[in-house]
Amino acid sequence: MISEEYLYAIALRESSQIGDINFHKLVRTFGTAENAWKKAKKEYKKLEGIGPKTVADIGNENHLRFAEKELKFCEKNNIRIRVRHLNETPTLLNECIDAPSILYQKGNIDDSLLKISIVGTRNMTSYGKQFIGDFFEATQYTQYVSVSGLALGIDKEVHEQSIQNQKPTIAVLAHGFEFLYPAKNRKLSEKILQEGGVLLTEFNSTRKPDRENFIQRNRIVAGLSPATIVVETGFGGGSVSTAAFANDYNREVFALPGKITDVHSQGCNQLILQNKATAISTIQDLISMLGFNNPKEKIAELFPYSETTIQLTENQENIYQFIKQNPQISLDNLAEEINLPSHKILPIILELELLGKVKSFSGRQFIAI
Repeated sequence: MISEEYLYAIALRESSQIGDINFHKLVRTFGTAENAWKKAKKEYKKLEGIGPKTVADIGNENHLRFAEKELKFCEKNNIRIRVRHLNETPTLLNECIDAPSILYQKGNIDDSLLKISIVGTRNMTSYGKQFIGDFFEATQYTQYVSVSGLALGIDKEVHEQSIQNQKPTIAVLAHGFEFLYPAKNRKLSEKILQEGGVLLTEFNSTRKPDRENFIQRNRIVAGLSPATIVVETGFGGGSVSTAAFANDYNREVFALPGKITDVHSQGCNQLILQNKATAISTIQDLISMLGFNNPKEKIAELFPYSETTIQLTENQENIYQFIKQNPQISLDNLAEEINLPSHKILPIILELELLGKVKSFSGRQFIAI
C-alpha cells in the first residue's frame, strides 16, 4: 500500500545521516523505502559511498512511531504527502540532484502550469514594489503560477499581487505545518489557499523555522521554476542563494538592476556583473525572454522606451559588433579576440545588457539582441 510506503519514507528520512541524496541512493538500490528500512543495515555494502555509520540509525523504532504520528497529523490537517521516488514531486524540481525526498503540501494546483519564481529582500522599496505591480499587470493575460517564500517584503508582495491578479501562487515554507512564520503572514497564507494556491514544505510538522532552514528552502523555490527573478537584494542576501541554486540547476536568472549606492540593489547588480543573472531593462524584454505570449494590453516599461537609435561608445560598439558576429561567444574567447582583459570587458557588457543590446547566458556566453 502507498500509505505504508509513506510511513517508511518518513521514518527513513528522519534517520540521522539520511539526507535527500542518501535517501535517493537507498530507494534506488532497494526499490522502496520499506525495503531500505528493513535491509539497509545488513546490506549497506550494496550502496556506493555509504558505510555502516550512515545506516546505523535506520530501523530505529522511534522514527517509525514518529512517522505514524506524522501521517495522522497530515490526515487531520488535509496535508498531502508527495514522495519523490513515487514520481509525485513536480517535474522540474525532480530534475534537481538534491530534490527533497518528501514534500508536504496544503492546497492543490495544476503542476503542468508554467511556474515563475520571484524573490527579493524583506526590506522592499517603492522601486521593487512598482516593478512587481507592473510585472503582474503586464502579464495579466498570461497563465502561470508564481513561486516565492512567504517572507515579508518582496515575497509578500508577490503573493498578494498574484491573488489580486487571479494567479495561483506557491508559498514555500522553511518549517513544518505546526508553525507559520512570519506570524504576520498568517492571514495571507489562508488567502493563498482560498484563492487556489499552495503552501509547500519539505519539513515535517515539528520542524521550527530555524535559520539554516531558509537556505535549504531557497533551493526548492529555485528548483520549481525554469526561471527566477530577483527583484531587490543586498550583498549576501537570501535571494542571492536562490539565484545560486537556480544557476546550479541550469535555470534562467533575471535581476532588476538599481543604483550602485542603493544597498537593496547591490546584490542584484553583483549578480549581473558576475554574469549570474541577466539584467532586466524593460518589462517587455523580460516577458519576451520568459517566453510569454504578448499581452493584449499595453505593457508598462521599467525604463522609458525611445525609438531613438542608441548611440554606443567606441568600446561598446566594438564589443557589440563582435558578439553580433560571433553568437554565444564566451568571455574568455572574447577577451582573446579583442585583446582586452576580461575584467575590463565585463563592465562594458553590463552596460550593453542595460541598454538591451546584449543577453548573457550561463557559462559566460553572450549574444546580441
